[in-house]
Amino acid sequence: MPVSEALDHAHRVFDVVRGEILHASNDVVAQSWARCVQQHGLDPSQRRLPPVLGGVDLPGRQRRMATVIECARYEMTTLYQQLGDPALAVVLTDTEGVILHMVISQEFERLAQPLGLSLGAVWSEAEVGTNGMGTCVAQAGPVVVQQADHFQSQYTGLTCTAVPVYDPAGQMTAVLDVSSRSIHPQNHLLVLLNMTARMIENRLIDARFRDAHPIHFHSRPEFVYTLHEGKLVVDDGGRILAANQSALTQLGATPTELRGKPLEQVFQTTLDDMLERSQRAAFHPIVTYRANAANRFFAVARQPVHEEGTPRITGAQVPPIAPRVQPPARPRPPGHAMPAATFGDPRLVAHLATARRVVAGGTPLLLRAETGAGKEVFARAVHASGNRTGGPFVAINCASLPESLIESELFGYRAGAFTGAEKGGRRGKIAQSDGGTLFLDEIGDMPLPLQARLLRVLDERMVTPLGTDEPRPIDFQLISASHRNLAEMVAEGEFRQDLYYRLAGIELELPPLRERGDRAEIIRNLLVEEGRADAALTPAAWDLLLHHPWPGNLRQLHHVLRSAVALAAGAALGLEHFPSLNVPASVAAAAGAPGAPEEAFLSPQDAEERASLLNVLESQRWNVSHVAKSLGVSRNTLYRRMHRLRIPVTHNG
Repeated sequence: MPVSEALDHAHRVFDVVRGEILHASNDVVAQSWARCVQQHGLDPSQRRLPPVLGGVDLPGRQRRMATVIECARYEMTTLYQQLGDPALAVVLTDTEGVILHMVISQEFERLAQPLGLSLGAVWSEAEVGTNGMGTCVAQAGPVVVQQADHFQSQYTGLTCTAVPVYDPAGQMTAVLDVSSRSIHPQNHLLVLLNMTARMIENRLIDARFRDAHPIHFHSRPEFVYTLHEGKLVVDDGGRILAANQSALTQLGATPTELRGKPLEQVFQTTLDDMLERSQRAAFHPIVTYRANAANRFFAVARQPVHEEGTPRITGAQVPPIAPRVQPPARPRPPGHAMPAATFGDPRLVAHLATARRVVAGGTPLLLRAETGAGKEVFARAVHASGNRTGGPFVAINCASLPESLIESELFGYRAGAFTGAEKGGRRGKIAQSDGGTLFLDEIGDMPLPLQARLLRVLDERMVTPLGTDEPRPIDFQLISASHRNLAEMVAEGEFRQDLYYRLAGIELELPPLRERGDRAEIIRNLLVEEGRADAALTPAAWDLLLHHPWPGNLRQLHHVLRSAVALAAGAALGLEHFPSLNVPASVAAAAGAPGAPEEAFLSPQDAEERASLLNVLESQRWNVSHVAKSLGVSRNTLYRRMHRLRIPVTHNG
């Protein structure tokens, strides 16, 4: 920003703080500016960059927040893919504004680093003034800080949207932020950020209370097992340990009011009764009522994760229960967008048959596909149909782990191996895969030093945790995947040749979503997973979804449908519910009307061709025979061209 503009910005900030003008975009920004001047003593005319933690400070924070980072990183990557903008970063900070994890392109990282957008940077209001991350912490709520809303003039090129992430106790534990050079539709972005934060919070509950009974509920049965469900976790005695945000909203309670309360004081039932009825109903939602009220809910109670499938014997000695019917599929995180059994694309069917034959002999499998194209879904299908299906499937994304954590994640560590280590140590992902399948996604992003350690594990089938010299034998099927060309990386010295040959027993290339022939089936399956099997899509919406290029592939499609379902609130899905696909408002408003413009779904070249052909059609009063003759083509050729360019054959002039 030029000096004159920076001074104008500073004068505007001081005028707002003094109450002389009201040029702040909203009260949240005005309050933040006042704090920056009056409490933190900041000057908007002086350039100020965030301090960056050095030494062991950042790794220490990352270890203390390891569970939060673990629960957030996949959802952050998915959100990044869905937004489809290379000039943005998805950022996770702690409650002091310290950046712990980021998803960002290399190009934008080079532009953003001079502004202090990097791991370890402290973006609190006290350090850098009004900004998405720091102001979200200060306000303890969602914020949008657009360009000139920033306190410091050097940040006015950024737009930041941030929401809090709460731990199972209902306390803010982190901030999820999108910082961008672009101005995205903020209402839509807030919806997506809040949805992502809720998914992270649900993962935190699962991670924190693995020994507790989860109870899924909603006032509408189709929303059970979806993002919108309420979720309680209760101990063996039926006392509530934690609740997600949807549960608190539906029950009209705070975490403190629910924690420790017996389940029968919330619903007109006991844990044992709900478990028995859920099992007899094959884990489809059962009816229950609010205690002392007529509010009806649909709920499912389950055993703790590690006890699923083990019959629960209660003091009432219920009669033996018949073998459990396979419960409905739990909703998959984005990227698990489609059950393996629904592969309908011929190439994928052939690849799956090949992969099954290969892994039967223990040969490593290497998958190459664009980001979000379903590499893990395919790997899970291979595991489920192989001779190790009874063993664990352990997946790790090599690109989403900080270098400081990836070694301990893969190889584990003994108790006391380093400051901040878990008291009992940690069993690494490789050891966890013993007897099953280890899936290493984005293997091309593994640092070279760790490639050497992995190669040794593959050769010796032994793993040595950090802090010990005692190797442990392991046996697993290896499936690796990358969106990068590993052979080219080997030629450029970026990937070890010997490791590449150990990984690529056979290499399969998975098609991107835009090339798959089963897109309509995928869309229907995803709507089922979102509890909207009955959802109707307008013809224009179907056309948009089937012809969109989907740079983020299945992951992007899943999030687009999820947000559309949330925005539609039970109505049919139309173009107006897909703002992230850049459908102009005028087109969305006109969709469904005769002659609605369709050029928003075409490439620039096709849109130009469409406009030219429309001019010819108008000049010939839509007489197709005359138009075909003037263009020197047959009527059939012209009809095919009109169909390709989304021009209706019939015209209401």
